[in-house]
Amino acid sequence: MSKLTASISSAIKASGLKDGMTVSFHHHLRNGDFVLNMVMAEIAALGIRDITVNASSIFDCHAPLIDHIKNGVVSGLECAYMGERVGRAISQGVLAKPVVFRSHGGRPADIESGKSRIDVAFIAAPSADRMGNCTGKEGASACGSLGYAFADAQYAGKVVVITDNLAPYPLTGFSISETCVDHVVQVEKIGNPAGIVSGTTRITRDPVGLLMAGYAARTIRHSGLLQDGFSFQTGAGGASLAAAKYLKDIMLEEKVSGSFGMGGITSYLVDMLRSGCFQSLVDVQCFDLAAVESLRTDPRHREVTAAHYASPIAKSAVVNSLDVVILGATEIDTEFNVNVHTDSNGIIMGGSGGHSDTAAGAKITMIIAPLVRARLPIISEKVLCTTTPGRTVDVLVTQQGIAVNPARSELRQRLKDARLPVKDIRDLYKMAIAVTGQPQPLAREGRVVADVIYRDGSLIDQIRQVV
Repeated sequence: MSKLTASISSAIKASGLKDGMTVSFHHHLRNGDFVLNMVMAEIAALGIRDITVNASSIFDCHAPLIDHIKNGVVSGLECAYMGERVGRAISQGVLAKPVVFRSHGGRPADIESGKSRIDVAFIAAPSADRMGNCTGKEGASACGSLGYAFADAQYAGKVVVITDNLAPYPLTGFSISETCVDHVVQVEKIGNPAGIVSGTTRITRDPVGLLMAGYAARTIRHSGLLQDGFSFQTGAGGASLAAAKYLKDIMLEEKVSGSFGMGGITSYLVDMLRSGCFQSLVDVQCFDLAAVESLRTDPRHREVTAAHYASPIAKSAVVNSLDVVILGATEIDTEFNVNVHTDSNGIIMGGSGGHSDTAAGAKITMIIAPLVRARLPIISEKVLCTTTPGRTVDVLVTQQGIAVNPARSELRQRLKDARLPVKDIRDLYKMAIAVTGQPQPLAREGRVVADVIYRDGSLIDQIRQVV
């Protein structure tokens, strides 16, 4: 027996895909992904229309979606993150109905509960066998963890695995099991693994970024949480990675043995594991090729599903055991609400990803951002879009000082006792305005182009067309 199908087109026909259905994709190949574009081109060639695309994230490489929208092939988009190329077109009103934004934890929760139905899931698999057992850890296109694809494989009506490395059956060390898979297609190339390294994945050399990173590491040091069993997640931004480097030095100096590092994993967290700072890494997504190699070779580095990572309806999720998370922001307001969905002009160029999930779960949620970016203040009186509510954000670190949420008075006192530059967030706002001037308020009169769904399923905000 074999589930091998001659082509993507044949697999689409065999899946029963029809007008008005929903297809899904995962984004572990990030900006190097070929599969979404290949599949959508075949769907268009078959004359199938009115398709909703549910992708865990959409990157700039997926810009052909814009033409599929204009041609009526795609009528709906759902995702946790959207890059600027597609985001700009959406912000300008190319799609008739609003995009649905979820978090990385909210997405598998809604798939599992049936709120978000997937008719056919297409899984990009760097290695697979003829029955559909597949993994991201092996093959020329290895991307590491397939954490975001598990919910699609488990709950979609039909599942198609697309691979460029057909391995002998049974594939050892598989991530997704053949029990979930209907069809397998072998293609020449599913993507460019170098595209996994998209965005900033190098420590900043900017003095401002290094100053903020130092403040962040010292904040953790004096938080009362840096002790044996400490758990930590950081993003892939330059200042965040520098904070991880400084934190590593502190942990080694104080001989702190942490329990786990988590997240999108980078080489810097891998280095912390190998240096003894953590006992394990919990990996839902690899951010660079060193992380892919670590996942393949080190049993302490474990792949987990998106639901295990962050689902709000799971019996437990790793985010709820997290001590400290370091996150970024395009803007933060004086109530500590954070926007990572739009730029200062209201154009979509991001999304929650795991931002709101980790903020809700961590004991300390820290935002690192410069006081001024591109001659605009990072702090506003009200964010253009609320991605993560202020009640789940504890600390803002800037180069001019550290603001602590008033709800965290004990933490504020700890940092003051450590002689860190603690300031009121409104004072930081005034400092920024003194440099940039008061920005003109952005008109929010266009129709709704995106609904932002919080991790619990509620509508937290809406993004309007740029006019």
